[in-house]
Amino acid sequence: MTELLLGRILIATDGSEKNRVALDEGIKIARATGAVVYAVYVIDTGTFSSMSGDIPLGDTYRLFQTEAEQAFARIKSQAGDVKVETSILEGRPAAEIVKFAVAKKIDLIVIATQGKRGLERLLLGSVAEEIIRSAPCKVLVVK
Repeated sequence: MTELLLGRILIATDGSEKNRVALDEGIKIARATGAVVYAVYVIDTGTFSSMSGDIPLGDTYRLFQTEAEQAFARIKSQAGDVKVETSILEGRPAAEIVKFAVAKKIDLIVIATQGKRGLERLLLGSVAEEIIRSAPCKVLVVK
């Protein structure tokens, strides 16, 4: 049996409760392997183009940044002695996650099957599926 060597784990978060199981699993694996966790939150810039003109973009952007910082604080408090680096990215979530994984030489991407929009935007079949197809490394999808 070959040993799974993990030095860098990317945990994609959207700040939702449904994403918490992926966070738990990613941190558990990092703790067991001594890996560094890269927590990534992607501001989906596609949401800006579909928004009403009545909503100021600056306010919406700040809301996303605040949500990302809250998600990162939760991860860091849960991680304890596991080293965590955080990044806020912008663009299409799957593409940005894969690009980050390539740049940082990530060994494992951990993602949840559903994000904050639940059944309305079931990630498996969209973001998760695209990551699975194009990631340069192993991908763990947590239900």
